[in-house]
Amino acid sequence: MKSLLTLTSIVSLLSQIALGAPRFITRQNSTHWSTQEWDAIVVGAGTAGIIVADRLSEAGKKTLLLELGGASYGITGDTEKPAWLDGTDLSRVDVPGLYKSIFSGGTDILCPAGVVNSFQACAIGGNSAINAGLYFQPPASDWDDWHPEGWKSADVQNATQRLLDMQASVTSYSEDDKFYMQSGYEAAKKWLVDSANFTEVSFNETPDNKDRVFGRPVYNYIGGQRGGPTKTYLQDALKRDNFHLQTGVHVRHINHVGGVASGVTATVDGSDIEISLSKSGRVVLSAGAIGSPGLLMHSGIGPLDTLFNMSAAGVMPFNSTSWVFNPSVGEGLFDNPNTFIELSGPTIESYVHNYNNPIPADRDLYLSSRSGPYAGASQTSAFWAYLPNPDGTKTGLQGTIDSSGFGEFTKNNTITLNIYGTSGLGSAGSVILSDDGKFTPGPSSDVYYSDPRDGLNIATFIHSIFQALPPSTPDSPAADGLTPLNIPQNSTVEEIRKYITTYSTYAVGSVQHWSSSCRIGKCVDADTKVIGAENIHVIDASILSPLTVNPQFGVMVAGEKGAERILETW
Repeated sequence: MKSLLTLTSIVSLLSQIALGAPRFITRQNSTHWSTQEWDAIVVGAGTAGIIVADRLSEAGKKTLLLELGGASYGITGDTEKPAWLDGTDLSRVDVPGLYKSIFSGGTDILCPAGVVNSFQACAIGGNSAINAGLYFQPPASDWDDWHPEGWKSADVQNATQRLLDMQASVTSYSEDDKFYMQSGYEAAKKWLVDSANFTEVSFNETPDNKDRVFGRPVYNYIGGQRGGPTKTYLQDALKRDNFHLQTGVHVRHINHVGGVASGVTATVDGSDIEISLSKSGRVVLSAGAIGSPGLLMHSGIGPLDTLFNMSAAGVMPFNSTSWVFNPSVGEGLFDNPNTFIELSGPTIESYVHNYNNPIPADRDLYLSSRSGPYAGASQTSAFWAYLPNPDGTKTGLQGTIDSSGFGEFTKNNTITLNIYGTSGLGSAGSVILSDDGKFTPGPSSDVYYSDPRDGLNIATFIHSIFQALPPSTPDSPAADGLTPLNIPQNSTVEEIRKYITTYSTYAVGSVQHWSSSCRIGKCVDADTKVIGAENIHVIDASILSPLTVNPQFGVMVAGEKGAERILETW
C-alpha cells in the first residue's frame, strides 16, 4: 500500500498508454524543485489541473504541478489492486468495472481527514481517477444560457475540439465491440423509447440535444481501460524539461500581499516550505470545487466574515491589510440532487462487479483482451429531459440505469435508476469552514432542495415517466415491463416530492459532482483571475455553472479554455 503523504520525485512516464511495460523517466536538476522559481504553480493534479499545467508548459512556461496525494493509475506507479490483477501493470483505477469499489473506502487514493469534508480523490488524476468515466459533452445551451461573455459555446468550441483530439469519447467500451449487461438497457429502452416517447440517439452525434433523448452512455476509456488527463495530457507534459510534477505536497496557503502572489507555502514530509514564483508568475488553483475556495479562504481571500473568524481563531496567516475581500468565494456550491429508484422486471439479469472474485470467464476475458463486463462501468443507459420554468428558464433532468439493485433491493431481477436534477436548478449552497478549530472546507447544509421549485420539478418528471410503465405494485409486479420498488408506480406528484426531498438511503444523497463555488463573472473574471487579485487564478469545476451532464467533460473544457485565457493575458 502506498502512503498519500510520502514525498516522491518526478512521476513515472509510460509512453504506451495501453498494455505496454512502464518506462520510468527521471530528471536530474542542478537545483531542487522547491528552491527554484516557477512561472506557474498549479495546485492540484486533477481533472483540470493536469490540462492547465500541460498547456502552460507547452507554451514555454516553467510549470510546477503540485499534488497532495500520490499514485493512482498503474502508469503512475500505483500497485493497489486485487490479486487477479497480479502480473499486470494495472492498478484498481485502470479497470473500469472496479470503479464502484473505490466508494467503499479502504483505499489510499482518497483524501485523508482534514483536507476537505467531502468524498474526493487526492491522487494523480483527482476525481477523474475514481469516477465512472462518463464523458458527455455539454450542450451548447449550457454555455450560452448559464455562462458569461467569453465562455459562450462559440468561445469554447476550439477548446472542446482540442479536448476531443486529445481524449476521444467512446461509445464502444469492450475491445471485442460487444455490449454486456444489457437486460437493463433493453428494459429501459422499451419503457422510455417505446412507451414514453423518448428518442433513441447517439449522444456523440447530437450533443446539443438533451430533451427527451435516450441512449448508451459515452466514456473516456482508452483500450478497455480508464482514460482521463493522466493517460493523455500528463504523458505529454512529462516529456518537457520545463515541467515538474511533485506529489506529497500539501499546499497550505498562497503567499501574497493584497492579491499579488509571490508563491505558496506547503507542507512536505512534515516540514513547511515556501515555493516561489518568478517575477511574472501565476498561481493556479485546481484543487476542486471545495478545495480551491478553501485554499483561497486560508490565504485571506474570501468573504469578510470568514476571514474575521479565522483571524479571531489565530489561524489566519495574514493581517487584514493583505486580505482580499471577495464575497463570491465559495458561493453557489452545487451538486446534483439524486434519487435512487429501484426497479424489477421479469427479463432483468442483474450484474454486480466483484473486486476480489470476478466471474472467472469475465475475469479471463478482460485480462486476455480488455473485453467483457469489466471493460465498462455499470451504467448501461442514460436519458435527459427539460422542464420549462415560469421565468423562462428550464430545469435539466438526467437519468442513468445501473446494472444492479441497491440498498434493500438486490435480487437478481433488479436494477437502479438514478435521477438527477442538473442545469437550471435554483438550489445551491456554499463552501464553509468547519467550526471545530481546524477550519476544513466542506459543503453547507443547503445545497439540496433549498429552492422548493427543484423538488417539485424533479417529482413531476418522475411522475410523468412512471405513467408510461404498466400498472403494478411491489406485491403485484408487472408481468411485462418494469416495476418500481421503493416509490410506488401510482404515487402522486406530492408523494414523490416528499419522498425525494426527505433524506433516506435512496434520496437526498450526494453524488459528489461538486461545482460552481467560484463562478466566472462573480468569483473569477473571464480570464479565470480571482477578482481582487493580480496573479491568482482558479481553473476547475469551481468556475463552471451547473451543467446538464456529468461534469467531467465540462471541467476538462474549462482546463483547456482557462489555460488559453491565461496565456492570452500573459
